[in-house]
Amino acid sequence: MPDAEVTALSLRSAEAIVRRVHPGASVTEVLTRTGGELSTVVEIRCAPPVPPVIVKFYAEEWRWKQEKEVHVYHLLEQHGIRSVPTVLHTEAADGPSGRAHTVMTRVEGQPLSAVAASLDAAAIGGIYEQMGALLAQVHRIPQESYGYLTTHILEPESGNADYMQRQFAKKLGEFAQLGGDPSLGDAIAAKVRDGSGLFDRCSQPMLCHNDFHEGNVLVRRRTDGWEVTGFIDVENAVAADPLIDLAKTEYYSIRGDRLKGAALRRGYGALPADWAERTELYRLYHALELWDWFASIGRTDPLPGIAEDLVRMTARPDPQAQDPQATGV
Repeated sequence: MPDAEVTALSLRSAEAIVRRVHPGASVTEVLTRTGGELSTVVEIRCAPPVPPVIVKFYAEEWRWKQEKEVHVYHLLEQHGIRSVPTVLHTEAADGPSGRAHTVMTRVEGQPLSAVAASLDAAAIGGIYEQMGALLAQVHRIPQESYGYLTTHILEPESGNADYMQRQFAKKLGEFAQLGGDPSLGDAIAAKVRDGSGLFDRCSQPMLCHNDFHEGNVLVRRRTDGWEVTGFIDVENAVAADPLIDLAKTEYYSIRGDRLKGAALRRGYGALPADWAERTELYRLYHALELWDWFASIGRTDPLPGIAEDLVRMTARPDPQAQDPQATGV
């Protein structure tokens, strides 16, 4: 969880951090920004002309995530994607704050999640179209194999089917150990068996953000409308089928909203003919993984809702509903 000592970072400590990048900087304000379950993020503002910076702190057990994020941000920049933070400096735990941290540029804008509810359909459609185009850029960065990405690919698999079967088996094992409904676990396993051939249809792993939702997409209002300025938080990046990214955006942010879904796909561009079938399986994976995560950290309040999602995703089609003659349609 975010560290209270870090969120209360003194101006003096903040100044020591910033001066590693901007000697002579004078800090005027330290603001706590949105962080994840495992890290704390602050914005440090300075007297002009020094621009504000973002500092992300890591507890020692998550130090490897710092190395991963630096690697992925550099990878994105190397491939011409500029709408991400630029890494300015990294520090181990023996630095001026006593915590491992990364200093980055601040991407302009605010999380889409902070303003989405107040936007009209035209604005939301335009934003999601831009999000699709941005995600498509990320998916043009090829990877050598499938797997979880750190500074390299862990336990690489040469085929997507082997990778996804392994991931589902792992998450189903966690689901059982964490007290998940055995009958629901069986239904998930059956759904994966029925659709396993779909995984083979991805022949090239690509870089995937794997957390591309409204909380990690930054936007700002311009005179001619809303603009997506970039995205953050690449802690979950993987080398995988690009459709796994679209599926996570669907499950976390779109939630069946046809306007958002159509706009995202329009901005993204051409999709394979079986995109809907593959995305359905990947949504199932994301829901299962999310259930496991909340259960593992003792957050029980979201579990019933996620379990309901899993039940809907694994439900067998009703033949009566499929047959127009049976329903009288």
